[in-house]
Amino acid sequence: MKIEDAAARLEALGNPTRLKIYRTLVRAGAEGMSVGRLQTKLDAAASTLSHHIKSLMIVGLVTQVREGATLVCHANYEVMRELLGFMAEECCAEGTRPPVAIPSVA
Repeated sequence: MKIEDAAARLEALGNPTRLKIYRTLVRAGAEGMSVGRLQTKLDAAASTLSHHIKSLMIVGLVTQVREGATLVCHANYEVMRELLGFMAEECCAEGTRPPVAIPSVA
């Protein structure tokens, strides 16, 4: 992944509303979520939601398909995995010790 692409994706996720949208879509799984349901779930104005979804689509984190009259949004899991991999791939590359395990939060 190019560093410019990673930076653009991380910048998109740096907005709290877009991060909420993205996390909601990640939790929705492969079936995705309609824009209407997303709007209700997040209690967001349609224009605001549309703007933020577009920002996530531009960087490839979200895709959208039309199913009849309904727009359904999907998290792009492949791009998410690439971004996470990019962030972790050089972990401790210049260090002399392995990384310290971070305890999981329950």
